[in-house]
Amino acid sequence: MKNKETYTNPIIPGFYPDPSICRVGEDYYLVNSSFEYFPAIPVWHSKDLVNWTQICNAIDREEQNLKLHDVAPSGGVQACTIRHHNGIFYITSTCVGKEWPRPDYNFLITATNPAGPWSEVKYLKDAPGIDSSLFFDDDGRAYFLANREKEDAVFIGDTEIWIQEFDLDTLDLKGPRYGLWDGCGGIHPEGPHIYKRNGYYYLLIAEGGTGYDHAVTLAKSNHVLGPYESAIRNPILTHRHLGFEFPIQSTGHADLVETQNGDWYMVCLATRPKAIENENKAEFANLGRETFLIPVEWQDDDSPIVSPMTGKIEEVYPFPKLERVEALETTQNMLLNTIRQEEQAFYCKKDAGYRLSMQEAKLFEDLPVSFLGRRQTEWQFSADTEFTFNLNEGESAGIALFYSYMANISFSIYNEKGKQKLILEKAYKGAVSIISEIFVSGSDFKLRVDGNNFLYKFYISIDEKDYEEVASVEDGWFLSSGAAGGHTGTYVGMYVSSNGKTSKNFVDFKRFNYCGH
Repeated sequence: MKNKETYTNPIIPGFYPDPSICRVGEDYYLVNSSFEYFPAIPVWHSKDLVNWTQICNAIDREEQNLKLHDVAPSGGVQACTIRHHNGIFYITSTCVGKEWPRPDYNFLITATNPAGPWSEVKYLKDAPGIDSSLFFDDDGRAYFLANREKEDAVFIGDTEIWIQEFDLDTLDLKGPRYGLWDGCGGIHPEGPHIYKRNGYYYLLIAEGGTGYDHAVTLAKSNHVLGPYESAIRNPILTHRHLGFEFPIQSTGHADLVETQNGDWYMVCLATRPKAIENENKAEFANLGRETFLIPVEWQDDDSPIVSPMTGKIEEVYPFPKLERVEALETTQNMLLNTIRQEEQAFYCKKDAGYRLSMQEAKLFEDLPVSFLGRRQTEWQFSADTEFTFNLNEGESAGIALFYSYMANISFSIYNEKGKQKLILEKAYKGAVSIISEIFVSGSDFKLRVDGNNFLYKFYISIDEKDYEEVASVEDGWFLSSGAAGGHTGTYVGMYVSSNGKTSKNFVDFKRFNYCGH
C-alpha cells in the first residue's frame, strides 16, 4: 500500500532518460529522450510531480519528418527540453545520425495543446552541438542554447555551452552567438538550462559524461549573456563519490521547476544497476537511465541545495505539498515503439492485438526489422503474447528482448520445411548462438518471458495447455549499456521475420501483455 506521506524514486521507471519539466499553472509537463525509437518523445502530465500519465508521443506521424532512417543504436532523438511561453509549448531536441556532425540536426516542434498534435519538425540552420534548450526572458526576448566543441578543444568532450537570440516569429536563430561556460572540468558539458531568480540568471548543465562520473553543475550571472561564475557548491549533484555499490548511480542531466507554492524540485536521470560476479563495477542496468525527483532548497542566491540534509538522491522522500492525483493508465498503443521506422507500414492494430508484416531482417541485423515492443520498466516482470501459426517456409514469429541489434534475445516459432521449431536465440556483439531448439506441434501458441534481475525464463503454452518452461538465459546483463554500450534500455515485444526472403505474409498477435512485479 502506498504511503500518502511519501513518494518513491524513480518516478518514471525504465528507459526514460534526460527528463525536462515545465509548469503551467497547476499542471506539470515532462518529456524524455527516445533515441532511435518511434513514436518519439514521450510527453507526460502530472498534478503532483509524482504520479505521471503519458498523454502522447510528441512525434508520432511520418509527415513530421524526424528522419530516423539513418541513425545508429543510441542515435536519434536526444536530450529534449520542454518549455511554455504565451500559450505555446516548445520542445527542442537533437536528432543524431550516423553522419555526425551533420547540418541541421537541432530541431524544434510546437503545440498549443501538450497532448498534441505537435507541429512538423523544424530543423534549425547553423545550430551546432547537442542538447538544445530555450529560455524566455522577462523582456520578451527568447534565447536558444546548446553545447559545441570549443575552438581550442584538446580532447573529445572538450565542449562549452553557447547561446544565441531566438526569433519567436520565424523560429530561427538571430544575432551574434556567445560562449557561456565550459563547466567545472568534467568532460562533455551539455544539457544546458537557464532560469531567472531574484534578478540572477542561473545556468544548469550536465558534465562528466553520462556514466559513473555524471554530475550536475551550476553557474550564475547578472546578465543572460554572461559572464557566468561557477557556484561554490559545485557539483550540486553527483554520486561519483559514493562508490560502485551505491544503489543509485550515474546521476545527472537535470532540470528544475518551481511549484505554485514556491517550492523547488529537480528531475534528473540516474540508473539502478546491479552487480554481477567477478565484476568490480555494478554497471549493468537493463532498465536504462530512469527519471528521478529530488527536493531542492534555496538557502541563498549562490546555488540550490539538492536533497537537503543528505546531498544524494534518496529512494523515499516526503510527498510534495501538492494534492495527490493518481496517474491514469497509459494505453498500450502509446507505449509501443518501432525501431527507426517512422512509416509504421509493417504493423497495424488488429482487434485486441496487432498484425505484424514480414520484413527480411533478423533481430541481430542493422536493418529495418519487424519488432513492436515496449520498455522493460521493472527488474521483475512477465510479458506474454499469443498468435496462431501461419508461417511460410523459413519464417518465424514470437517474442523478443531487444537492447540493440548487437544485444538481443528472440524466442520464436520457426517453420523449417513444414515442421515447427521453437528456437531461443541470443545475439551479442556479432556472435549468434542457439540456446534451445525443440520441435513443437499445434496451431495456437502462447509464449511468455519472465524476468528476474539478469535471469530471463521462457515458456510456451500450446492449444490452451498450461505454460511449460522451455529454457532460460542467466547472463541477461548483456542487455545493458554496461555490456553492449550505448545509452538506451531493454525492450520486450512482438517479433516476426522472413529471415532473408521476400514475403507478403503477416502474423496476427491476438494480444501482448506486460506486467511488472
